[in-house]
Amino acid sequence: MQSQGGLSESQLQERIKQFAFDKWESLPATQKIYAKRILGVITYKWRWQIAMNIPYLAIFALDKTIPAVHEFDMALLANITSKLPIPAFMTSLFGIG
Repeated sequence: MQSQGGLSESQLQERIKQFAFDKWESLPATQKIYAKRILGVITYKWRWQIAMNIPYLAIFALDKTIPAVHEFDMALLANITSKLPIPAFMTSLFGIG
């Protein structure tokens, strides 16, 4: 099941940028100052880590709205876990056993 959107990739990117810009402009000056300070505290490495995880956050959000995003083959999972030497109590902790 795929989402049927009427936007191209460039239009979607432009709308996201415009949305972020509008939200930023609607913030009061004090909140802008706090947001800048928080971003200043976050290190360069953490900024990249957050940026790299944004696609996974988007997939997580889409999974809530489009169930077919994450169809997972449970037989594959069962096959993998049956061949791994993981104790039963550990697999029950993870919810895969």
